[in-house]
This record gives sequence, structure tokens and C-alpha cells, in this order.
Amino acid sequence: MSEPLRRTAFNRLFAGVYFSAILALLYRHVQNLFLHPTTSFLSFSITLFLFISDLVLAFMWASAQAFRMSPIRRKEFPQNLKQIIKDEDFVGLDVFICTADPYKEPPMNVVNTALSLMAYDYPTEKISIYVSDDGGSVLTLFAFMEAAKFARYWLPFCREHNIMERSPHVYFESNSRHPSIPQFEKIKMMYEDMKMKVEHVIDKGEVTKEYISDDQQHQAFNKWTKSFSRMDHPTVIQIMNHEQIILDKSHDKDISGRLMPNLIYVSRGKSKTSPHHFKAGALNVLLRVSAVMTNAPIILTQDCDMYSNDPQTPLRMLCYLSDPALKSSLAFIQFPQRFHGVNKDDIYDNEYKLPFQINPMGLDGLKGPSYVGSGCFFLRRALFGDPSTPVAPEIPELSPEHVVNKPIRSQETLSLAHHVASCNYENETKWGSKTGFRYGSLVEDFYTSYRLHCEGWKSLFCNPERAAFLGNVPITLFDGVNQCKRWCIGLFEVAFSKYSPLTFGSQYMGLLMSLGYSHYAFCSFWCIPVTFYSFLPQLTLLNQVSIFPKISEPWFFLYVFLFLGSYGQNFLDIILVGGTVRRWWNAQRMWMIRGLTCNLFASIEYLLRSLGISTYDFCLTSKVVDDEQSKRYGQGIFEFGVPSPLFVPLTVAAIINLFSFLSGLTGFFSGNNMEGLGLQMILTGFIVLNYLPVYGAIALRNDAGKMPTQIIIISTFVSVALYYASSLCL
Repeated sequence: MSEPLRRTAFNRLFAGVYFSAILALLYRHVQNLFLHPTTSFLSFSITLFLFISDLVLAFMWASAQAFRMSPIRRKEFPQNLKQIIKDEDFVGLDVFICTADPYKEPPMNVVNTALSLMAYDYPTEKISIYVSDDGGSVLTLFAFMEAAKFARYWLPFCREHNIMERSPHVYFESNSRHPSIPQFEKIKMMYEDMKMKVEHVIDKGEVTKEYISDDQQHQAFNKWTKSFSRMDHPTVIQIMNHEQIILDKSHDKDISGRLMPNLIYVSRGKSKTSPHHFKAGALNVLLRVSAVMTNAPIILTQDCDMYSNDPQTPLRMLCYLSDPALKSSLAFIQFPQRFHGVNKDDIYDNEYKLPFQINPMGLDGLKGPSYVGSGCFFLRRALFGDPSTPVAPEIPELSPEHVVNKPIRSQETLSLAHHVASCNYENETKWGSKTGFRYGSLVEDFYTSYRLHCEGWKSLFCNPERAAFLGNVPITLFDGVNQCKRWCIGLFEVAFSKYSPLTFGSQYMGLLMSLGYSHYAFCSFWCIPVTFYSFLPQLTLLNQVSIFPKISEPWFFLYVFLFLGSYGQNFLDIILVGGTVRRWWNAQRMWMIRGLTCNLFASIEYLLRSLGISTYDFCLTSKVVDDEQSKRYGQGIFEFGVPSPLFVPLTVAAIINLFSFLSGLTGFFSGNNMEGLGLQMILTGFIVLNYLPVYGAIALRNDAGKMPTQIIIISTFVSVALYYASSLCL
């Protein structure tokens, strides 16, 4: 069931009024630029910079209207599903989990994610979990061997007691004791024993003989020879259950006698001479390996730290797949990314409510939301051509229509699986261009869904009250903005490709969908107005030069309306999806911070790479938690700590704005005529208020999370240089 949001009519009316105000502002800029021939070159330059900034702001606002024209909200009723579908008619489900580094993405986190998905309220024999280990680590393989043993006890325990939190870590952390469940202590002890073994192996960096219990385990670990390296190694595929590690037939079933889901470890073959295409390449290997082994028509892609929080999520997905009106052109069903461990006021805007919860409802009223990398159920058929014209793979065993009729442990199946996971398999094929997850951008999720929508596929957004999945969040500012920088570079790769949403997208998706995708693709352009408005009004204020209308002029009220209208609508959007005033404040603060950090550096890095001056690599965001950092994050204290160039523009802006504001206040209390500088004072004061955590990190803190001295010194010199340069020019 879907229904339009009640505020749609208001959004459309407000858009008309706000658009008129933007046109008036742009008219004023044009008037100042071209209708005043006596204007000096300096004044012309300042007006031109402001005009460019406001053009970018106008474009970003206009593209965001795509999310507000036809938003809808969906509701499904999984409790009614079994009235129309029997258990034996449920479709197969292949789950893809990607990990790449056992030290940045601890294997126990990945194990908990896999166990939570294996424990779905879904026929277990229809579930297959494929774990892609792009780091090729024997430590990750060992962790999943232990997880397969524990799963035989964990899955029936969850079913018997109808547990909702099916990640063992989350369940035992929130339930330290449970006297009403007799097996609780036994299962908890088994989990702690598994965790201790895995973490001991991680600490030692190798699997020692004391943890190898049989010849099959020994044979599996022997694949890690001296020549085996992270970037150069053969394919490793290990099936964890169904005649799992030992030849005991009972391992085909859990302790209650029910069949276990398949659990398959895959480390694709790699060579330093062959491109591997980062996560998209790993997903395509899983797509081929799973086609050979199980070929389920539905695929769930999941981040390694994003565990299941609702065991009925697959049933919600089936509610939509059971609708004949939707199924013919439906490519995927996207659940929102939601997170646990977010501090009270979400100081880093880790929830990303706009892109993960609000904007997808707007796109859902068009052709559907974009894929966000996790929590997404794909129809396998959608990855092989458009709705009316399938693209045949190079071998029939990879076709979505292929029926698997051989056991997954048969020699023929395993040989073919190893073949399609080899590093050279994709040479001279359509993988990454016409079939599978698409290559060409670091944000393979965004790019893949964009290309699918251009091909004529649709998607939908399922946002149940109880979060379907919960993941970890960065707890330091550096990790947060560094992760965002990687996304921004990938989005630029889409924006300036031959498939740009503004040109290619508008032809194949229509205006509103192309604007929605353009809003994300060009999001790093935020750095232009944020940078100009963080420095230009402040430097002119320091030199007592007015660049905005006086408070007594009618144009003053236009600026006030544009500011309050934009911020006010954003405030309503966040409050209406359960946000708080403080979370909204922190979200808009992080918009400013990102503009001077990840957006700015992504733009520079992409430009340099386009000119052939530099290259960039894919960098994982660390999922390892430091206790002191975690404590400060829980207290709502910003974590700087790292002497990164990312923090230099931010610190310079904080210094310039503070001294500019103090200079303006001094002039005001000295009786100087400040009427023409009123808007500059208001803007500068607003930015100073937003940068209070930066000032605290510079001058008031002594902990490890303070602003590094190196950054403070560099930023101070740059600030002084900017002031003297502006004094000479103005």
C-alpha cells in the first residue's frame, strides 16, 4: 500500500514562491554586474563570486525539488503473506556480504552480520550466505569456520524464543542475564568461546595448529602459501556447512533437525596485472559464483557491519514481489540505512536522514530510490539487461533462468565456481558495462542503480517502523569526512562521465529523476558557495567593506527570506521523520563542515586526477572502536586528533570568522555606522556559532581529540596571509 505525503501540495506551492525569490536574487546580481559600468574591477569580482555561489545554490535547490514533488510512503503487511504463499513456494535468497580487511573490519563484526541474516524467519534451506573476503585473509576464513559451528545452536535458539535481535553480539549485550530461558547461559558461553578464539587468532595474525581440528581444515588453510598476498592470489572458495568441516552427517542440520542455510566463503582470484574494480568487482564475482551454486532469483547485498534487526524483513520484501503490477519492471527494493550507537544529538550527522530516509520517499513517487550499497534486495534478472531485452551471459550457467541441478559440493560445480571467480574471467565480456554491478565509479551502488533506472527498471523504498538493518557509524570527524570524500569522488566520476545525469539521464529517465540523481552527482559543488560565503563576507567585514544590501533596503528582506525559507524547510523535513532540534542543528553544521573538507578536497582531487597529476585509491573506513574516542563521542565531543590537511580550510575559516565577528562587534559598540554591514555580521555570527566545537578543540582541550598543533600553526599563518592580502586589495 502506498499513499502520497500530505505536505506535497505545500512543497509545490513553496517551490513556486521560492523559485521566484531566486530569480529576483539572480536578477540583482546581473544588474550589479552589467548595468553599472562605473563599478570597479574589485567590486565586479566580488559580485561575480557571489553570483557564482548563488547560481550553485540555485542549482542544488532546484535539483532537490525532485524529492519534494511526489513523495510517497509505503506500508506492507507481512502477517498476511502466508495466506497467499506457502513456505515451499518462497523463492530462494542469496545474500552477499563484502569485507576486505580483518583489521579495519573485525571478523567478529562480519560474523555477527552473517549469523543475523542466517537466522531470518524464512525457510532456511532457501537461504545462501556468500561472504566475499577481498583481503584474502585466512583469519576471516577461520572466523567463519567457527561461526558455522555456532550457527547450529544459535539458529534454533532464536526460533524457539522468537528473538528479534539475531546478531549474537547485540542480543547478549542488551541481555546480560535471562533467567527465564534455560539455554541462555549455555549459548552465551558458546558465543564467548567462539569470540575468544577468533580474537586470539586475530591478535596473533595466524591460525596456529591448536585451532586446526581436522585434515579438511588443514587442507583449507594450506591454500595460504608464502606466495599468497592480498593483491595476488588464486581463488579460494570454502563451503562451511552441508558436510561442512568434518564428515559428520549431522552438520547438514542444526541441533533441532532443520536444514542449515548455505554459508560460503569466497576470496576471488587477484593479480597485480588485472583490474579488480573494488567492491563492484567483488559483487560481480559473488553474482557469478552464486549463479553456479544456487542461482536464487533474489539477491540481498549487505555491508559487513550492517546486521539484521528484524527477522521478518524478507517477508516484507515478498509482499511487493507478490504484486504482479510491480514485479515486471521492479529491479530492487531498498531499505534505509539506519544505525545503532549514534550519540544523543548525532554530532556528525551520521544518520544522513536526507539521503537515507527523506529523499528516497521523494524518488519512490517517481521511478524509485537509488541503491545505497546495503540493505537492498535485487531481482537477479535486473542485472542482466533491460526489462524487455535480456543480455545473455557468456555461459548458460550464469543466466538468471538457469536451474541448478548439481550439489554445491560436486567437483563440477566447484570447478566452474573457481573459474568464474578467477581474475581474468571478465576479459572481453560485458561484466561491469552491460551486466552485473557497473564499473566506472567508486560509488558502484549509486552508479548501478542509475544505469538500471536509465534502462527502464524501477525500484521502491521500504521503510518499516522497526529498522530492518542497523550498522556502525564513524565516531571521529576524520573518519566521517574521509568516507564522505571517497563518496564525493565517485559521484564526480558519474557526473562527468558520458552517462551524466544532466544529459544522458534526462533522455532516459525524465527531468525529475535526472535532477534527483544530479543533486547527488554534483553534491561536491556545495564547496563553492560554502567556501565563498565562509571567507568573502568576513574578509570584507574586517576591512569595513559592504557587499550585501543595507538593513533598510528591500533587497535585505529577500536575503532573509531565502535563508529562512531554505533552513526552515530543511528543519521541517528532519523533524517530521523523528529528528530533534539539536540533531537538525548538527546536520546543518556538518553540511558546512563537509563543504570545507570532503566536498572541497574531493573536487581538488578529482580535478588533479582528471589532469593526470594524481591518482587515488579506495580506502576503507575503519570499524575498529577506540575506547577513549568512543567515550568522547558518547559525550558529544568532536574528535579531531589527526593532523590531516582536511582540517586546514575548516580551521582557517573558524579563525577568520571569529576575528571578523569580533571586529564587527568592536565597530558596532564604538558607534561606527554598521548598517551596510548588518548581513555580513549576521552571517559571520551564525558561522561562529556553528564552529564552537572547533574553537574548543583549538584552545580549550588537552585530550587526544583536540585540534593538532600542526594544523593550528598552519591555519594561523594562512589566516594572517589572507587578512593581509585582503587589506591590500580592499
